[in-house]
Amino acid sequence: MTKMIFINLPVRDLQAATNFYLAIGGTLNPQFSNDQASSIMFSDSIGVMLLTHQHYGQFTTRQIGDARRDSQMLIALTAGSKDEVNATIEKGVAAGGRADPNPAQDLGFMYNRHIEDPDGYVWEFLWMNPAAMQ
Repeated sequence: MTKMIFINLPVRDLQAATNFYLAIGGTLNPQFSNDQASSIMFSDSIGVMLLTHQHYGQFTTRQIGDARRDSQMLIALTAGSKDEVNATIEKGVAAGGRADPNPAQDLGFMYNRHIEDPDGYVWEFLWMNPAAMQ
C-alpha cells in the first residue's frame, strides 16, 4: 500500500482557504468535502484537509494556535521549474495569499519561495535541478 500524507489545518474561512489551495494547484476531492471541511489533493498521496475551527475542535482538546503570530510548521512542495515556483506564488497571491513571508533562495541547483495562506500557514515551493542531485 502506498503511504499517504494528510495535513489537517484549522481555517477561519473555509471558502477563502479552499479557493487559495485550489489556486496553488490543489484539486477538490468532493467525497471528503462539505460545509465543515474541504479535502484538497496535491497528488495521489498528498492531501490537505481544511477544517473549520468548530470541526477541527472535535479532533483535539488543545487550543487552536494562531499561525499568523506563531510559526507552527513549514510545509514544502516541489515544482517542476523555477517558472512554476513563481507562477504558483503569483496564483496564490491572487487568491488571497501573501508572497515571500520568508526570503526567497536561489542556490543555482535549488530555488525556493514561500507563500502564506489566508490563515497564516507558510508553504514553500521549491525546484531542485535533478542533475545536481546525482
